[in-house]
Amino acid sequence: MEQRDHVAIIALNRPDVHNAMDDALRGELVDIIDWVSRDDSIRAMVLTGRGRSFCAGGDISAMKERLDAPAGQVAINGWQRQRRTHGAITQLHGLTKPTIAAVNGAAAGLGCDMALCCDFIIASDRAKFAMSYVLRGLIPDGGGLYFLPRRVGLARAKELIFSGRRVEAPEALQIGMIDAISSGESLLDDAVEMADRMTAGSSVAVALSKSILDQSFELPMDQLFALGRQAQAICYTTDEHHESVNDFLQKRNR
Repeated sequence: MEQRDHVAIIALNRPDVHNAMDDALRGELVDIIDWVSRDDSIRAMVLTGRGRSFCAGGDISAMKERLDAPAGQVAINGWQRQRRTHGAITQLHGLTKPTIAAVNGAAAGLGCDMALCCDFIIASDRAKFAMSYVLRGLIPDGGGLYFLPRRVGLARAKELIFSGRRVEAPEALQIGMIDAISSGESLLDDAVEMADRMTAGSSVAVALSKSILDQSFELPMDQLFALGRQAQAICYTTDEHHESVNDFLQKRNR
């Protein structure tokens, strides 16, 4: 992990296997996200990968080892592993601080899901995305069934999931799968700059806005208004709000 001012940069670090996810890496990611959530000096998080890839998905070698167990045990172990994966994705998605995926190469399967789970995605010009689960006889299990249609629409999400095809960075930007493209050399700098823009205001207001926005597709307007009233009541009490009002009035009266 690296920290630039108030931005934490988390790098998946298994470059020899394109940062494929195994149990150890998943556990480390959970621990780091928990630490980021509790450190008040950190106001945003950038997630990237070491080497040439962001994350190639699940570790295929580990998959083969798991399949050698008896059939019943394969199912039980798979269910338990899914719970751990879903816990990690839920933790990342539920972080109250803005999250940015800086996709430096291939993001396939679970890697694509993790990028989609973040609030924003900025990709290098050589990045590639693939919802490749069906090519392994699986369904998207890291949140792609939830996040992808919210970004690209239902029909496009079906096309990408059913085919498992690769999407280059320019197409990903065109269809709304990502938010920006950067050259590989400046990717992290651009991601940190984006994080700075997203944290220029009140951290409390950002956290509350994020929480409500993440529920906006499921809740009717009256319930969103109710959440908004509660959140605004909290914002009224913050130092950031008081200081902003006082600064505005002082400048106006000069």
